Amino acid sequence: MSNADSNGSGSSAEAQALDSSFMGHPQPLRSLFFTEMWERFSYYSIRPLLVLFMVASISNGGFGFDDATASAIYGIFAGTLYLAAVPGGWLADNWLGQERALWWGSIIIALGHLFIALSALFGMSMFFIGLVCIVLGSGLFKTCISVMVGALYPKGDARRDGGFTLFYMGINIGALLAALIVGLFQERQMWHVGFGVGGLGMLVSLLVYRFAARKNLKRFAKVKGIKPEWEVANDQYQHIGRWVGLFVAALVALIVLIATGIMPFNPSMVAEYMTYIIAGMVLLYFAYMFISPKLDKTDKLRLLICFILIIGSTLFWSSFEQQPTSFNLFADRYTDLNVLGFNIPSIWFQSLNPIFILMLAPIVSVIWVWLGKRNLEPNSMAKFSLGMLLAAAGFGLMIMASKLVVANPDTLVSPLWLTGSLLLLTLGELALSPVGLSSMTKLAPKGMQGQMMGLFFTSLAMGNLVAAFFGGHVSADTIDGLPGLFTTMTIFLVVTALILLALSKPVRAMLDRSEAEDERRDTI
Repeated sequence: MSNADSNGSGSSAEAQALDSSFMGHPQPLRSLFFTEMWERFSYYSIRPLLVLFMVASISNGGFGFDDATASAIYGIFAGTLYLAAVPGGWLADNWLGQERALWWGSIIIALGHLFIALSALFGMSMFFIGLVCIVLGSGLFKTCISVMVGALYPKGDARRDGGFTLFYMGINIGALLAALIVGLFQERQMWHVGFGVGGLGMLVSLLVYRFAARKNLKRFAKVKGIKPEWEVANDQYQHIGRWVGLFVAALVALIVLIATGIMPFNPSMVAEYMTYIIAGMVLLYFAYMFISPKLDKTDKLRLLICFILIIGSTLFWSSFEQQPTSFNLFADRYTDLNVLGFNIPSIWFQSLNPIFILMLAPIVSVIWVWLGKRNLEPNSMAKFSLGMLLAAAGFGLMIMASKLVVANPDTLVSPLWLTGSLLLLTLGELALSPVGLSSMTKLAPKGMQGQMMGLFFTSLAMGNLVAAFFGGHVSADTIDGLPGLFTTMTIFLVVTALILLALSKPVRAMLDRSEAEDERRDTI
């Protein structure tokens, strides 16, 4: 064997090893897994604290806001955080590249956590500036890391959905650790210590990416002989940096006007109108793309499927994101927190979702891979339908639990109601969310991966806003309306699931025909 052959064989063996060294998946998935895990730890450290902190009285260290205002502010924060993924994805595609966008996003998020922690010394304005920084940084971070995961798998790789399910486990390990830790600080009303813990998690995420993920991605691309898509940005547009600078200047001016009281700010109204504006923007974006001459028939069909999945995802997240609002308040006010003689923090219910995901995600991942190898795996729409039906079953349990509270206002209900509901919602999430992320990377036309991922995250934005709007009305004088709220969500989920299920086969057949025609033209 010649030296050239030997080196080639060694390279081939190394490439094969790198392609399956992390539980059968590409090796860079490991470091991306931990990067995402610690970033999500930082987010989920503040997520359950926000509403409870804002409704806590000033004497107890909070802001003393009413439930509706606090929930609306949370909805605006969570909604804009996912909405920022659209311009963040566009900037990554057309200016920074995925890698640099993720790096700068990490730094901005870390600064946001620092500002929130320092608000204990510098007041409310610093708190909201910190939330704004987390929103801006997450807009860059969220789309890029998901696109990087998708880029590890070649077209048609049956491991893709399974890989995203494993990646999803990292999110939920971070969420689990965060809920357990900050729950202890919430019980002692040490709000800013809890916020500071989130900042430390983001710092760890930044370091893991800088010293592990970047190196592993470069090695993977070199050994596999592939073009590192995460380093490439389109050069179609000029002077993007100037527009970004103008936007930042305008945002700073807006913050100053609101902080000084010159511009009035009604959180509930803003949350409601944001929902309409986001929905309108998404519709206009897809309408423009459908008439664009730059995209061929197959690309437009792929966009249609993405659009349908985004609508389904919005309805799912508007129910799922009741956890930090109505579910959180329901646990705090109407649930018996005495478990085996120990009074658990109400925030600990937020840890059930990640616990269930950690238990079930590996099983779901194996099932998808096993079915994929036998050409039995259901398509994305069928998986979405399954996820919605499971979520609807979870809300069925909450309908019964809320009726018990209405019938006996002075009685605390069993924690098993929330536990069972969260288990079903988690199963629904596993059938829908990782598959949604994977589908966006599969279906997005070339050069639009970041934008499609950003548009998928708008479904989470709208879901958070809708959930916050309804979730802020969980109080003693409005509890009678809670069974109706849960019933409405159940009906919407079931109807949407049935529509997606009916569309799954014809849409899949159309896509297969379009792809076959494109392949035939390419061979002529």
